[in-house]
Amino acid sequence: MPTMADVARSAGVSVATVSHVLNGTRPVLPHTRRAVLDAVEELGYTPNGLARSLVTSRTRSIGLAVSAISNPHFTEILQGVEASALEHGYSLLIADPHDDPVHELRAARLLHERRVDGMIVAPSAAPHELVAHLARHAVPTVFLDRLVDTDAVTGAAGPPYFDQVCADSAEPTAQLVTHLAGLGHRRIALVAGAPGLSTSSERITGYRHGLAAAGLPHDERLVVHGDSTAEGAERATKALLSLAVPPTALVTANNAMTIGALRALRGNGLSVPGDMALCCFDDFDWAELFSPRLTAVAQPAKELGARAVGLLLDRLGAPDRPPRTVRLPCTFVHRTSCGCPEQPEKGTRS
Repeated sequence: MPTMADVARSAGVSVATVSHVLNGTRPVLPHTRRAVLDAVEELGYTPNGLARSLVTSRTRSIGLAVSAISNPHFTEILQGVEASALEHGYSLLIADPHDDPVHELRAARLLHERRVDGMIVAPSAAPHELVAHLARHAVPTVFLDRLVDTDAVTGAAGPPYFDQVCADSAEPTAQLVTHLAGLGHRRIALVAGAPGLSTSSERITGYRHGLAAAGLPHDERLVVHGDSTAEGAERATKALLSLAVPPTALVTANNAMTIGALRALRGNGLSVPGDMALCCFDDFDWAELFSPRLTAVAQPAKELGARAVGLLLDRLGAPDRPPRTVRLPCTFVHRTSCGCPEQPEKGTRS
């Protein structure tokens, strides 16, 4: 079986240089890196990950705790995380916390027991026990998609630091509302996500900002919670339709709730956009297949996953640097469910 020394001899470099290339511990000139990788491929060298982890106390593995992996948004995030992790020589261990505080704590403990170098977590609406566990064990962690007030949860600012990455939520939601208002709608409803999630509260804030910008009053009866699920959104949309004066336009706050809202509208014999204009937060590959095609806000899901990996690796390299919160812009995708005629396929950054 070839050794690292064999690789070094074949590439004409030192063993230390081979180690730096394989472990990413120091920058190496591109042509030197290429020579080492070619030698690895030619000789069929396989690094001994177990031995390396015993020496370095690192397993070169990342724990990912993301709920509803069947959700297209989180599936794309997973693809971004996996691609970036593999690019940097890390393996991925995945757990589904089911958006439940008890399950997410168990998931975090399980990943911690597997000695992952750090974690990327999409937290639930009540992540207090999770954050306390991560802080107590000083687990390098990036919160993904949903933000957490970690100082409030841990009770003190300071180490361990948590980084966070998410997409903009408020301004893109406001854009959906003002777009519908510009089409003449005066009763615009919002099917919001589960209470307690930062994405839910920010999209409600954006909805209110959009109403204010359009000069429309805020009616609490037009904001209903679909609990981030298709079933919840179906119930919530039916409640909106039962109002004495129902809305004429609807904004749904994630892709699962868009499906539930469409079910409710169809079940009540209503068409989109003829009877109800519809805009949604979250775009997905099959949004174009709906008739009408869905006007949506597209999140940069794969980039969110990649940036989460980058933040985590930065934290592993510099544990005491100040925490960072990164927000990525979304794209408004103008189609026809809002009641507009067919548009050229292009997006605008929000």
